[in-house]
Amino acid sequence: MSSEPLFTLTDNRNNELTMAIEGELNTSNTARFTQLAEIEISSKRPSSLIVDLSDLKAIDDYGISSLACIKQKILSSGGNFYLTNVSDTIKELFKIHSFDKLTAPLASPSSSPDIFVKIGSSTLVSIKKFSFGMTFLGETIFSFFRLLASPKSFRTDDTIYNMRRVGVDALPIVALISFLLGLIMAFMSSVQLKQFGANIYVASLVGLSMTRELGPIMTAIIVSGRSSSAFAAEIGSMKISEEIDALFTMGIDPHQFLVLPRIIATVLMVPLLILFSDIFAILGGLIVGITMLGLTVDGYITQTINTLRLFDVFWGVFKGGIFALFISWIGCLRGFQVKEGAADVGKATTSAVVTSIFMVIVIDSIMVVILRYW
Repeated sequence: MSSEPLFTLTDNRNNELTMAIEGELNTSNTARFTQLAEIEISSKRPSSLIVDLSDLKAIDDYGISSLACIKQKILSSGGNFYLTNVSDTIKELFKIHSFDKLTAPLASPSSSPDIFVKIGSSTLVSIKKFSFGMTFLGETIFSFFRLLASPKSFRTDDTIYNMRRVGVDALPIVALISFLLGLIMAFMSSVQLKQFGANIYVASLVGLSMTRELGPIMTAIIVSGRSSSAFAAEIGSMKISEEIDALFTMGIDPHQFLVLPRIIATVLMVPLLILFSDIFAILGGLIVGITMLGLTVDGYITQTINTLRLFDVFWGVFKGGIFALFISWIGCLRGFQVKEGAADVGKATTSAVVTSIFMVIVIDSIMVVILRYW
């Protein structure tokens, strides 16, 4: 039951105002008390406000907050605020709630935090991200083993849908870029090789470089820009709309439901895209060889076949599978790291692309060294 707050105002000399509060100041009447008190203070604009608590029987947290608001209003207008006749019980309450500090201005943050604070904060953030990544990796691996134990739970339709998005939809851009890359390589190398009458080796250069290095890397970068970012945006949007929480609530494993179909689809399609990339790059080199170097189609293709080994083609395809595994996993991981808001989804999308491309370069460097000393 609410009770009407009672207070009387007395005008003293020198624009001084005394507010005598009676009864109780609690949850039920604090809002009304604050509203009435602020109206009176705004109209009278006192230079000092003396709050007399001699007849105040009880006060709770809301009442103390209300007095703090009134005090802040007086102080902000350049006036003074005093409390008089405060009982020991109410004094103790003010002390517990640090009444004096409630109206103290907040300390402004330092514009240049200490360098050790920056290092410590960055370290903690890195540890949290690493811990989340390892947890996510473990959950993904366990979900994969659960899928092997129960193949019927495999989401075939989702996997086929993602295969179409990752592979079929990306084929035109992969083919075009690979064709242009083969054409450029053949054109640039022909300028030098033509001087020595070694035109035919343009076919060897284009075929070998594209199948072993440039084809897998360019395909992986394109898939990173298209699919990894899409995975992060989709899963991040589901995260902020609490759809992933709903899957947990229904007893559905989000990793098996969302992550595995995307990873499996990417691992299956990227190697195929790399094979198409090799073919279109060789086709680009063939056009330069025929039109600028006077080579025949049979001669160019024969030289390419004689140069390439099956190991070169399979090595590029194998690297593509490794790239695909990391690209899809990083895209899903960034999506699960989204916390709230569209801005967070945008950051996750950008981070997925940058991290995926970085990992492709790092993994390729490691595999080049392994191949060198194999």
